[in-house]
Amino acid sequence: MSQVILRTARLVLAPLADVHLPHEVALDADAEVMRFLAPVRSAAQVTRLHRERVAVARRAPGWGFWAGSTDGEFVGWWLLEPPSRADQGPVVGQAELGYRLARRFWRRGLASEGARELIRHGFADLGLSRIFAETMAVNVASRATMAAVGMRYVRTFHLPWPDPLPGAQAGEVEYALTRDEWAAGGSGAAG
Repeated sequence: MSQVILRTARLVLAPLADVHLPHEVALDADAEVMRFLAPVRSAAQVTRLHRERVAVARRAPGWGFWAGSTDGEFVGWWLLEPPSRADQGPVVGQAELGYRLARRFWRRGLASEGARELIRHGFADLGLSRIFAETMAVNVASRATMAAVGMRYVRTFHLPWPDPLPGAQAGEVEYALTRDEWAAGGSGAAG
């Protein structure tokens, strides 16, 4: 299955492409957007990351990064990606969910709306058994989004960071949702 265009009531989620690169550069240059992720990045750094992001869909058909828009305006991106660290468990049957939105779209429910659609796609279309998401423990807004889409807290863990961001001492958190939980009608379930 190739990466498909996904739609919600307010969003069009299109496979990430080169046309979205300027928007990715703007996102990663915003210190508030990057506050719980990494230091702001240069255009050259984001260009390298863009190539890696686009490559996910080639490595894992049907998965990848999606650029979200509403009324033709870029909102941010969402992802379903295979686990990359040993502590995240086996790759088969599970994916990591992520999202990054431009500040002007915060607190409108769009992060949750896009995440719900990727969860639906992951379980209903891709047959995944588990979807998880991670963030810094101090990132209250992202944790609220994870809970709002039906994910449950799994663990707090610590990663070795060469230049830890403020709040890193509190660790990272993982939230997850299984296909069975989703099908049982959790807030992330369709229908």
